[in-house]
Amino acid sequence: MHDGPVTDEDALSPLAEPEDRDVEATLRPKRLSEFVGQARVREQLELVLEGAMRRGAPPDHVLLSGPPGLGKTSLSMIIAAELGSAIRITSGPALERAGDLAAMLSNLVEGDVLFIDEIHRIARPAEEMLYLAMEDFRVDVVVGKGPGATSIPLDIAPFTLVGATTRSGVLTGPLRDRFGFTAHMEFYEPHELEQVLARSATILGVDLRPDGAVEIARRSRGTPRIANRLLRRVRDYAEVRANGAVTVDVARAALEVYDVDELGLDRLDRAVLNALVKSFGGGPVGISTLAVAVGEESTTVEEVCEPYLVRAGMLARTPRGRVATATAWAHLGLQAPSDAPGQAAPTLFDE
Repeated sequence: MHDGPVTDEDALSPLAEPEDRDVEATLRPKRLSEFVGQARVREQLELVLEGAMRRGAPPDHVLLSGPPGLGKTSLSMIIAAELGSAIRITSGPALERAGDLAAMLSNLVEGDVLFIDEIHRIARPAEEMLYLAMEDFRVDVVVGKGPGATSIPLDIAPFTLVGATTRSGVLTGPLRDRFGFTAHMEFYEPHELEQVLARSATILGVDLRPDGAVEIARRSRGTPRIANRLLRRVRDYAEVRANGAVTVDVARAALEVYDVDELGLDRLDRAVLNALVKSFGGGPVGISTLAVAVGEESTTVEEVCEPYLVRAGMLARTPRGRVATATAWAHLGLQAPSDAPGQAAPTLFDE
């Protein structure tokens, strides 16, 4: 059974693919106690929600920041569930005009949770309306145009805004300051991803063995979304070419088919490193030039490949451009030049 077409790059993209959405809805934890990982964030959020419920008032507005695929949307739904409230979901790009936001805010019931994904991409007029709504639970609706236009204040029900962003540094100061609690999501450790995989395998009915979970977890880039996607790809392989059980050998064979190597790099990651090392001598080179060299959009290279390559210590960003580190040269089986970042300095005992 296959959950939809997948390319090599899709398998390791932290961004949500269309075919992922239905499966992700099934796999999402429903309560904080079910949420794996992010222990500090869970503890902080538990205190925020419990304190608000004891006071009988909506909790402070919450900002969830961090790379894609770590569970920001899941946490927003958990916040609503823990409060026993309804959740309204939208995204920054969908709020192009202030009227779009005003219509959504006026329909909120007291205690509702409004979740805005990619809040850093909200249009400026809508953002300015959001300031007043977050602080005073009021919006000013402008009626008419030109000199005859009038502003009518409209009270809205007290609500909790949950914003999610992958680029918290892009948020304007006035918007960021209006959030009472900011949670910074971190990449997952392999043992945490093993727990995510075990839970997902139970829900999906996959015969996942512990050693198979270890193998998938260590190639998942510290991202639950990628781990769950790889689990489904490995399940396909196990059902078609094995006896259905996901063991370490089956996982390795399946991930080799999908071009996911032992460090979690895919074809595009290796193409970027190869171009950087072999075509540009290790750099420095600009991201747009690098993207042209591998035949990809610069945004794909910058948002999908680069963050993991930097975190894996294979790529360095410098003022002059991207540079391959000694680790990248070694991963490609090549001798790094002496000036490569990360190159160990010779010792007195080196011959």
